[in-house]
Amino acid sequence: MKKKGKKEVGFFVALMIVLFAFSGSVMGADKIKMMVSHQPEFESFLTWQGIEENVDEKYGLDLKMMYFDSGMLQVEALPARTWDVGALGAVPMVMAALRYEAYMIGMTHDDADNVFVMSRPDSEVLSVKGFNPEYPDMYGSPEKVKGKTILVTTVSAAHYVMSTWLKRLGLKDEDVKILNMEQGQAVAAFQSGKGDLVVLWAPFTMSGLSNGWKRVSTGVDCGAVLPLVIITGKEYGDKNPEKVATFLKFYFDQVDRQIKEGQAQAKNYQRFLTDWAGIELSDEMIEMDIELHPMYTLQRNIEMFDVSQGPSQAYKAMDDLSGFFTRNNRFSEKERQKVMNTPFITDRFLKMAAEMK
Repeated sequence: MKKKGKKEVGFFVALMIVLFAFSGSVMGADKIKMMVSHQPEFESFLTWQGIEENVDEKYGLDLKMMYFDSGMLQVEALPARTWDVGALGAVPMVMAALRYEAYMIGMTHDDADNVFVMSRPDSEVLSVKGFNPEYPDMYGSPEKVKGKTILVTTVSAAHYVMSTWLKRLGLKDEDVKILNMEQGQAVAAFQSGKGDLVVLWAPFTMSGLSNGWKRVSTGVDCGAVLPLVIITGKEYGDKNPEKVATFLKFYFDQVDRQIKEGQAQAKNYQRFLTDWAGIELSDEMIEMDIELHPMYTLQRNIEMFDVSQGPSQAYKAMDDLSGFFTRNNRFSEKERQKVMNTPFITDRFLKMAAEMK
């Protein structure tokens, strides 16, 4: 066999390097770059884990996560197009639809079990349970609650639970003093002695329980339904439906995995909270947090968004939540009707995701 000369070998190696670099750049160009907005919550862990383990690449995705303290901060960043898809509470979702015609494209779970009105162990609010017999697991009464200072993230799931709890007691927001704080701030302030009550969502509720604070009411206790939703901007969704659907396919495959593995993901979840969210929780609290998050599958979403028999389950939940805004003078009934009559709740991306292999 005739040997190649040094020049031929050198040329061959150089050619291969060029071809490899070119193919790598093409492959990279083919990936769907997407910025995903998340809060330090359980549903964000599924995206984080997929990125950490390069699962997103198998779907042709190149995902980056953007941290936000609350849903309204995500909504306020939406016009700047700093993120493409995200997960937030149903309460700020209504505001995103009203202000920017954003699309609600899926639901991750019902967060009602994970939002707590909390008090210190010696609070007089805990001296009365079952004041409203229709909600026997709630603590509090008008006399014990009126005038109290409550730390809460306003226009959020926490605010909605607080207002619903007050309503069940025959009270309104105006009957208490509300201090608006992001969740981390609220935990620190309440720990330092500020306020009489604090309203938190997971995993901050776990921090509260670790501090010995007591559960006054959850969303379930007071009958509040709290879908946590997946959202995309109208312009991005209209221009990139396949990209959005691909993300949903990735995400709900991660949900299927989480449901299958359950507590086996505890150590990974703990690492997510420490590394990305900056939250330290004990093994016991981690396990509780996972148990309190039964996630919705893609098929469950398709069923909840189905309109073949009339208004969808998703629509009914959002219709009820939108009433929260009118009760709290965030916008008028006319504005509420305007947003509920728009097609912001859509299953087109879910259906596309379901068809993907």
